Formats: sequence, C-alpha cells, structure tokens
Amino acid sequence: MDTRQLEYFVAIVDHNGFSKAAARMHVAQPSLSQAIQRLERELGTALFHRVGRRVQLTAAGRAMVEPARQVLRGLDTTRASVESIKGMLSGRVDIAVMPSQAVEPLTTIVTRFAERFPGVTVNVAAVFTPPEAIEKVREGACELALVGSGDPLRPVGVQEHPVEMQKFILVAPPDHPFGDATRAHWSDLAGHRVITYPAGSRGRHLVDRIRAEGVDLHIAVEAGHREAILPLVLNGAGVAVLTESWTRTARSGGAQVLDLDPPTWIQISLLNRDAPLTPAAGAFRRIALSSAHNSHR
Repeated sequence: MDTRQLEYFVAIVDHNGFSKAAARMHVAQPSLSQAIQRLERELGTALFHRVGRRVQLTAAGRAMVEPARQVLRGLDTTRASVESIKGMLSGRVDIAVMPSQAVEPLTTIVTRFAERFPGVTVNVAAVFTPPEAIEKVREGACELALVGSGDPLRPVGVQEHPVEMQKFILVAPPDHPFGDATRAHWSDLAGHRVITYPAGSRGRHLVDRIRAEGVDLHIAVEAGHREAILPLVLNGAGVAVLTESWTRTARSGGAQVLDLDPPTWIQISLLNRDAPLTPAAGAFRRIALSSAHNSHR
C-alpha cells in the first residue's frame, strides 16, 4: 500500500466514480483502476461494488475511508513542515532543561540542530524539577522541555517522548581510593565524603537510599549549584553521585568515573505542549528523537 493508492481511493469516494476521480487526479482511468485493483489484492478484499459505471463502497471500503483521510492529512502536514523548514533561515527554539540533561543529551541535540539550522537560536531556560518543566511547557513559556525522572511523568496537556535512559555513576578525584576498579558497590561508599544534590532530586534520593541500606557515608556538600560539583570533586572535597551525562566532562577534567552496583536508572524525556509546534521547535523535536545520545560515554 502506498500513498498514491490512498489518494486514488479517496478521490473515487469524493467524486463518486472512477472517471471523475481520474480526471481530478490527472491520470488515465485504466491506470487509476489498476492501482485500486492492486490495493484490493494487497488488502485481500474488495473496496468497491462495481455496478455498470456506478461504484459503491463495500463494508471494508467504508471502514477504510476515515483512516485513509487521516494518513493523507498527516502527509500534508509533513510536507508543509518540510517546506517551512527548508526555508528556515532564522527563528528561535525555547526549551526548558534540568541541569544534568543540560550536559547531555542537550549538548548533542543542539550541536546537530545547529548544523542543520545555523540561523535558528536555541534559548535554554533552567528548571530544576519535572513539575517545573511541565508547567513552563503547559503555560507556553517554553515549547519544549528536557527532563530526567525515575518514573513516567504522564503530564496532563503535555506530550512526553522518551529520549534515552541514563544511569547514575560515581565520580571520584584523580587519586581516588578505589584503585583500578571500574565499578563501586554501594557498600564501598562507607566512610566516604559524598557531594550530592539538594533534597528532592533523584541523585539525592539515591544517596539517601544507599544510606538507608546501612552504608555509613557522610554528606559533605549539598550543591544547589550543580556546576560546582565537579570542581569540588577535582579539588578533593569528596566523591559525587551523578548521572552518566557527566561522564565525558568528568574524564576530560581528570576525574575517575565508576559504575555503581547495583545500577539505578532515570528516564530522559522530551516534553512539548499538546498543540501544533512552530517549525523550529518541530525540527528540534525530530532531531532530538532521532538522535542516538550515547556518544558521551
């Protein structure tokens, strides 16, 4: 089944016959008839009763009318979006992003978007919780948001699109006490000074969960300014539990990165308002959802 067959099918319905549909579609009637016959063979059922020069929809044909129209409407929307983007020399995308997701996958997404649309500005607004991001999108302050959450958000009036999964890692100073290990069990954090996020964040939730398991760690710093965490680690203030979005940045700064055992994951999702997007925001969403965001490992 292809779109041309669906266009012929809808034209026959709308113009009450093959000859009028052929004239409307600027195609020879035998070609139109053959396309419909192929469609019927593919579906394994007749779509029209042919009585002389008159045609009537079969039950299968009637059932197919609205789905066919929906497909063609979607195709028209896609074509319009492509045409608008082809000429998109300027514009602006407003996106709200939580701190860790601003490291990755935002960096990769924005880089690929800028390569395609260098004239479009990306404005990144800071949010610190999923509810705050949802509210910014819902009220129209931003068309898009990039968030991390341990559970599905299911926001009302806002669409949620999974982008990737990220696990938590342990980031330690260059002379960290874990030797050549690449993995640290929760119990290995006993006696360590830990730099973590404020209460209410997923990272802090994990640290509190590790403590609840009986691991005697000490929370040395609660960093509301997340950009301060890595410098604190590199200066020896402690180790930090971060999302793996920080892996490349941490290693480039000289820090050691270890996997945590057992692993804990968060879902990274892109949010958009439940309404048609501007061409720039629509293009940004497509790039975000089509990209593989594992290059930071």
